Amino acid sequence: MRYTALSSTHYSNNRKRFASRMEEKGLAIFTSNDIYPTSADGTLPFKQHSDIFYLTGVDQEETMLILFPDATNPAYREMLFVRETNDHIAVWEGAKLNKAQAKDRTGVTTIYWTSEFEKILHTVIGEAACVYLNSNEHSRATIEVETREMRLSKWFREKYPHHTIDRSAPIMHALRAVKDEEEIAQIQKAVDITHNGLLRVMKMIRPGVLEYVIEAEFAHEFLSSGSRGFGYTPIIASGESACVLHYIDNDKPCKEGDVILLDVGAEYGNYSADMTRCLPVSGKFTERQKDVYNAVLSVMKQATAYLKPGVIMSEYHVAVGEMMTVELLKLNLISEEDVKNQSSSWPAYKKYFMHGTSHFLGLDVHDVGNWNKPIEVGNVFTVEPGIYIPEENLGIRLENNIVITENGNRDLFANFPLEVEEIEALCAK
Repeated sequence: MRYTALSSTHYSNNRKRFASRMEEKGLAIFTSNDIYPTSADGTLPFKQHSDIFYLTGVDQEETMLILFPDATNPAYREMLFVRETNDHIAVWEGAKLNKAQAKDRTGVTTIYWTSEFEKILHTVIGEAACVYLNSNEHSRATIEVETREMRLSKWFREKYPHHTIDRSAPIMHALRAVKDEEEIAQIQKAVDITHNGLLRVMKMIRPGVLEYVIEAEFAHEFLSSGSRGFGYTPIIASGESACVLHYIDNDKPCKEGDVILLDVGAEYGNYSADMTRCLPVSGKFTERQKDVYNAVLSVMKQATAYLKPGVIMSEYHVAVGEMMTVELLKLNLISEEDVKNQSSSWPAYKKYFMHGTSHFLGLDVHDVGNWNKPIEVGNVFTVEPGIYIPEENLGIRLENNIVITENGNRDLFANFPLEVEEIEALCAK
């Protein structure tokens, strides 16, 4: 294993929290992701389903979990199913978890092979009053393939058509949105690795360097530090490409006088960092670039200060829009007349800052959480304002990762370079 795993107590506590929100005699089923095929006999690297990882810490395919806290037989209250290992698998893929290892990793005492799942479920299902099935209910999810989770849900409904079905997703969203100290430490590790990658690339950015060479330098630092790589597809966008919000081609040369936008985050132990920095390709910002950069930095600082327990996210985004409006007026990008005549559904500032300012961060880079309830202690958010000016070939976005605490918030990137003078000094090295 590349990363230091969280304690089995952490996963036991997560399961207890989920169980405490279930209806009486409820039974919940969770499953891992598939290994997805490419073509011929190729596959994509395995990425564990965040929900079953949150509940077990098992980073292995063909894993299943049943939670049945009111089962009469105590052995059936938590049951983990893992892929049975053998000598053939050990030679070709590497040995999988055996039952003792699975118990130690998760804190679950009742372990079966995955091949026994249907038999064991049939043994206990008659005692269940309702069954919780999981699904991807992220508001931004677009799913065009049938997942293992979908197949399980379809199979269960056909096999047991008279059982009452409930949804796990609302419970998982509420639980996963609040991180404990072990999780925050894991995100901090991903942040630290990301920072080291930034320091590495700052030494080699110059006119003529290709964006994908910069991407490779990040990858080298991440993999060398125990990360499995990027937490999401990196954006290495120089010049006009920085105005394309999801630019991922990363195939252009950096030009003298341009600014390069780096939206990059390492993963560590399945948790992701999410950082954006903007660097002058020639080592120094022009006065105009500096003014736009400082405008974004000003909004970032104000937005960060605004994030605290009890704040409503919809109100926060309105407030950030007002902060950005002030800066865009100073930059002469919008006018007082634009503001006076703006639409409430698309304010004037949206011409140059068209995306949201913050999202939940954790096991998924756009992590789950409830946007309609007040911010809680333990939430982790990004703060990422930006100004994009295509007519000037200039896009500036800055992004840090913020933990909500009882006394306000804590910036996981707090000691990492942001000020113009810091950036120019590091680029000069």
